[in-house]
Amino acid sequence: MDRDLLRQSLNCHGSSLLSLLRSEQQDNPHFRSLLGSAAEPARGPQPQQQLQGRKEKRVDNIEIQKFISKKADLLFALSWKSDAPATSEINEDSEDHYAIMPPLEQFMEIPSMDRRELFFRDIERGDIVIGRISSIREFGFFMVLICLGSGIMRDIAHLEITALCPLRDVPSHSNHGDPLSYYQTGDIIRAGIKDIDRYHEKLAVSLYSSSLPPHLSGIKLGVISSEELPLYYRRSVELNSNSLESYENVMQSSLGFVNPGVVEFLLEKLGIDESNPPSLMRGLQSKNFSEDDFASALRKKQSASWALKWFHQYLL
Repeated sequence: MDRDLLRQSLNCHGSSLLSLLRSEQQDNPHFRSLLGSAAEPARGPQPQQQLQGRKEKRVDNIEIQKFISKKADLLFALSWKSDAPATSEINEDSEDHYAIMPPLEQFMEIPSMDRRELFFRDIERGDIVIGRISSIREFGFFMVLICLGSGIMRDIAHLEITALCPLRDVPSHSNHGDPLSYYQTGDIIRAGIKDIDRYHEKLAVSLYSSSLPPHLSGIKLGVISSEELPLYYRRSVELNSNSLESYENVMQSSLGFVNPGVVEFLLEKLGIDESNPPSLMRGLQSKNFSEDDFASALRKKQSASWALKWFHQYLL
């Protein structure tokens, strides 16, 4: 069982999901040992207590929690997970692999206030942000964020979110002189989130790779060119000039959408083992079928049948 994923889900949905899990998974020994019975209180801190200092996460649909509780043994199972780590989205920003889309909210009428609130709810230390320097002071520089460079892709270019990069987090490019002299107003900067004040909506960033998690530590921080901006952001800018385009049209016009290997690529990217693919429909679980009924075996049988048929026709 993926205990960390279960913990994240409980942190998000709170005690209502906990109660549903106890009810739906009471016969599952893995969940019973973790969650206890429906009659006893939760062990450890309540999920809501772990969210202190953060804005409350809204749960708009109880049906989502019901779905999670009924399918929990499948959703949190480790049996279908690949041993290989999920591929970093930073190093595979290629439109040839799959359809890289603008942020979904760009196709929806979501108020700026809500988008800003969700940004500060979800941003975490170690995330990569990209922005333009708006002013340079003796204690550091301010940058206005235009997009994210890792994690969830968001439409933030018009939200006027400002981050401070303190002088101590600006690497020196020479043994002498002011580190800030290397930078100019308008420069595009890639930086890592170092500190977050969610209540006052303030961010501090760093240009040192030590501010990034290990799997992103190889990413170059500092000044970048417009060609190095994420592809999803460039698609977002193109969409702004033609706001009548639908999500389907943008997706189908992407070269990666018609890539014959897109499914295999995305499975590898998500760290899913294709040799034992998961299904949330219990009747379609691979364990319920003979290996002779799998697609690969059926294809071989079909190919052999066709070959034999054409061989007989050729002889006759």
